[in-house]
Amino acid sequence: MSTHKREHGGLGRADIDDLVNARHANPFAVLGPHPDGAGGHYVRAYLPDALSARVVARASGEVLAEMEQGSVPGLFVGRLAAPQAYLLQINWAGGEQLSEDPYSFGPLLGEIDLYLFAEGNHRDLANRLGAQVVEVDGIAGVRFSVWAPNARRVSVVGDFNNWDGRRHPMRLRHPSGVWEVFVPRLHAGEAYKYEVLGRDGVLPLKADPLARATELPPSTASRVAGEFAHPWQDQAWMAVRGQRQASHAPLSIYELHAGSWQCELDDSGEVTRFFNWRELAQRLVPYIQQLGFTHIELMPIMEHPFGGSWGYQPLSMFAPTARYGSAEDFAAFIDACHQAEIGVILDWVPAHFPTDSHGLARFDGTALYEYENPLEGIHQDWDTLIYNLGRNEVHGFMLASALYWLKQFHIDGLRVDAVASMLYRDYSRKAGEWVPNRHGGRENLEAIDFLRHLNDVVAQEVPGALVIAEESTAWPGVSQPTQQGGLGFAYKWNMGWMHDTLHYIQNDPIHRNYHHNEMSFGLIYAYSEHFILPISHDEVVHGKHSLIDKMPGDRWQKFANLRAYLTFMWCHPGKKLLFMGCEFGQWREWNHDSELDWYLLQYKEHLGVQRLVGDLNRLYREERALHEQDCLPQGFQWLIGDDARNSVYAWLRWSATGEPLLVVANFTPVPREGYRIGVPFGERWVEVLNSDAQGYAGSNYGNGGAVESAALPSHGQPLSLGLKLPPLAVLILRPA
Repeated sequence: MSTHKREHGGLGRADIDDLVNARHANPFAVLGPHPDGAGGHYVRAYLPDALSARVVARASGEVLAEMEQGSVPGLFVGRLAAPQAYLLQINWAGGEQLSEDPYSFGPLLGEIDLYLFAEGNHRDLANRLGAQVVEVDGIAGVRFSVWAPNARRVSVVGDFNNWDGRRHPMRLRHPSGVWEVFVPRLHAGEAYKYEVLGRDGVLPLKADPLARATELPPSTASRVAGEFAHPWQDQAWMAVRGQRQASHAPLSIYELHAGSWQCELDDSGEVTRFFNWRELAQRLVPYIQQLGFTHIELMPIMEHPFGGSWGYQPLSMFAPTARYGSAEDFAAFIDACHQAEIGVILDWVPAHFPTDSHGLARFDGTALYEYENPLEGIHQDWDTLIYNLGRNEVHGFMLASALYWLKQFHIDGLRVDAVASMLYRDYSRKAGEWVPNRHGGRENLEAIDFLRHLNDVVAQEVPGALVIAEESTAWPGVSQPTQQGGLGFAYKWNMGWMHDTLHYIQNDPIHRNYHHNEMSFGLIYAYSEHFILPISHDEVVHGKHSLIDKMPGDRWQKFANLRAYLTFMWCHPGKKLLFMGCEFGQWREWNHDSELDWYLLQYKEHLGVQRLVGDLNRLYREERALHEQDCLPQGFQWLIGDDARNSVYAWLRWSATGEPLLVVANFTPVPREGYRIGVPFGERWVEVLNSDAQGYAGSNYGNGGAVESAALPSHGQPLSLGLKLPPLAVLILRPA
């Protein structure tokens, strides 16, 4: 045996070179305890920059062997006369370390975990892969595991090993492509990344795709998450959630960005910090209760490197952003909402991810999470990468992410972002810029399979939870069951209704008679899907103007138009969604770097809009006619849909037991006296809401609270009402 083999416990030159150059693909084959052929064990440890090392008995602390360094600095070898449990006692320049040897432990992940992961159907990846605080053979530490099948070597690095990729290279588990290592005596809170040696060299350090905690941006490391510990107190809510979120229930959603709803300000009004989740709950929950919304919807809170993406370019699909506190803080926020009978919906982004070098992009030196072909893998509009959902492991990764939020944090629904971009391979691409599917078509068959699987699994594992599609095309059956060929979503955002009605309301009233059908066209397809009517953040940014600033006319007319539009929306079939700030008429476009302009509530017009939204929500929840048959055509009946000359609309909303509400909208600034509208019955109809009321800062023109019917048939009805229609306003009446 050569000298270097004797001094390094029988290691060959190739193994030594690979260790020293951090390219050894199987470190467990050379490090840790290995038989010496004479009944004993060599113990090898590669400890760059260590001064000395020894092997001591785990039970007694007795020194079993002084480890020799030989001619290769940092490569220590000791010999045990017989196999036994041991510790490494290592002297560094900064002190002594006593720990179990990471390379003395056998394979960590079970075969079932690896099989389900490779199959794309492991539904609890968050608690298996990534960094897990566990005990192995009675020893506490952290088990790291990461999928990188095309890597030549993967190491976990952090402060615990001076970010040195030579210290903790990982074991590759064939054939899954998952690398793993157990680092004894490591604790929750440690920052870490993966150092990956790809085919063409060492890649930029990678954050953990399965991290459940992260550093605060702009830092980009993952953190070891401890055992999740939140004492849930929302059992009453969870028990009835399914009924609260059924298609016959009221669903009124307040969309918000957690960082810019309210912030801590200095004396000059500048933002000094974000509120954490617990502080936000103290302020937000009473506000939502006051305004009567049934749900809030949070723009994405999965960790994202760039705040200006509003969360729509997330990189840690299992980690709540560190901007607002810990996972337990986030859970406490959800719990507070639930105890106040407020549901919580999360925006979730399975369509694409950013190209940041520390993220998923070419994770192991190859297109692992994304498509290799840029005609499939690059989203041109957003300069992002598109998930290759046809790969089992990526499919399963995203499925596990969805289930993690729904189960771990009791989230009531996921709003799936950019579904249209997932469904079509030619989305926002010109001819020759996209790759057809295997049938030569434009549909993304892998994404369609994923969405159907997602909705089926959520329905099975988290009954009562919602999955909502932001889908802007005429794709059929988005909210139809998968068994009937649909995609299986609970609801779809009605983008067509939003575009048509906003276009109408921005026209000067003198021109509205030419656009009359824009307000009524949505009823032609209103029951083709289960719809949510969305006035979202997308409509109040990028030069589109705020909702109040879209309205034509002078100041009075702008507010009257806004009140009429919101009342029209709340009376129209479909669930409701309104972005923060719209409920009190903020003039500025939304800015994610500052809080809403709350000072505006000192002015009666802004306060009036806010009061109206609160009253609309209460009426919407109390009057079954406004929500019970939202998704059924028998819940709506046109009375007047063709009075373009006067820009007047009138309809009945019906409850399942035949109780009507009459809705009359006048979208001109002209008060109308004695406007006759047919009604089915009722001697007296009570005015339950008038968007022109004085309490909303309107002109208070109306019907004195009630109107008597006359035996004059009109609009196919046996009776009729002669109404005073206030200008730029909507009336809601019911039979007394």
